[in-house]
Amino acid sequence: MGARPVRNVAGPVIRSLRNELGWSQEQATARCNVVGFDISRASYAQIESQIRSVTDHELALLAKAFRVGPERLLPETLPPWTGKGKKDTWKSRKRD
Repeated sequence: MGARPVRNVAGPVIRSLRNELGWSQEQATARCNVVGFDISRASYAQIESQIRSVTDHELALLAKAFRVGPERLLPETLPPWTGKGKKDTWKSRKRD
């Protein structure tokens, strides 16, 4: 059996931020629901595990729930599987 496909690049960053804040997945899910992102704990866990895709709208709501800018939920450098060079970063793509 092959490896499962990765559905998002934000999951590990979101998990790390949640852990920094000392939140459980249940607490993160509750914060999401407060800001209008109706998501179950199971679906939230799938985002962190990169099993579930995340739309731009959902990413914005996650950022609102965590009280950070959306760019904070993206990795500093692109994962190697994206096919980009090692020096290509999300920040270098941002427009001034």
